[in-house]
Amino acid sequence: MVYHSDDTHSLHMAVSRDGYTFTALNGGKPMIAGDTIACQKGIRDPHIYRGPDGAFYLAMTDLHIFAQKEGYRDTEWERPFEEYDWGNNRGLVLMKSTDLINWKRTNVNFDSIYPEWSDIGCAWAPETVYDREKGKLMIYLTMRHRREPNKLYYVYVNDDYDTIETEPQLLYTYPDSACSAIDGDISYHDGKYYLHYVAHDGTPGIKQSVSDRPDGGWEYREDWIDTETGACEAPNVWKRIGEDKWVLMYDIYSIQPHNFGFVETSDFKTFTPLGRFNEGPMKTVGFSSPKHGAVIHLTAEEADRLMSL
Repeated sequence: MVYHSDDTHSLHMAVSRDGYTFTALNGGKPMIAGDTIACQKGIRDPHIYRGPDGAFYLAMTDLHIFAQKEGYRDTEWERPFEEYDWGNNRGLVLMKSTDLINWKRTNVNFDSIYPEWSDIGCAWAPETVYDREKGKLMIYLTMRHRREPNKLYYVYVNDDYDTIETEPQLLYTYPDSACSAIDGDISYHDGKYYLHYVAHDGTPGIKQSVSDRPDGGWEYREDWIDTETGACEAPNVWKRIGEDKWVLMYDIYSIQPHNFGFVETSDFKTFTPLGRFNEGPMKTVGFSSPKHGAVIHLTAEEADRLMSL
């Protein structure tokens, strides 16, 4: 599992041997400090993906929401709140590794690559998926123009994961165009792509859309997936090893302290609540209040190597 902490704005990791109990690496301290890799001196929303080549791909939001307080900039945000709203940024941090220890990093700023996109109000929560039809890695993320509602966009990236090859295209718009759709997470199962995302339609929560391809054609489903009474975000779906069960994990930011919630499914239609970390079968060891997590499978050798650091 990768996640970030509001206290550090850095990359944290945890490992699980059974898919239920996750133990923090590095004693709960950052694995990679945000101020060493991000233009804004902080990262958020880390997502890890294992590509068809076996390599690991990390995508993160380049954003420090407390940068003024920490002395990294003179203003609360990079650009005026009145024009670009909360948490405005224009960049991502992309990293690639073959062993989860040695990483190659690239900083991507949309306004530098595509000047016509310099008015974007955010570039948040990037994730990576493999487009089987095109044979390409696709990054999708939350973006908006200035203070407009947030929408989901996508770009294609090169095999080295250091250059965006296509201009951002619209991936998904919520049926009510006045409502934001953020934090997309795409899973592939039985010939279908499932997009779980956060709908800001009343109390923000998790909804699902389905398609035959990852870059569009999404069929909207109106049911809410999460079981929270308050707001949540950052869905991430991962499969239990050796079982036809998938876990949808999400970040409950409406409670203090922050925590993750979980539901489980075998058909991507019905979801069984599993509760929250340390309030049900899902447990943490050595960390608390994680933010915006993502989970992938490791081999036993890879897990041993990480835990020996």
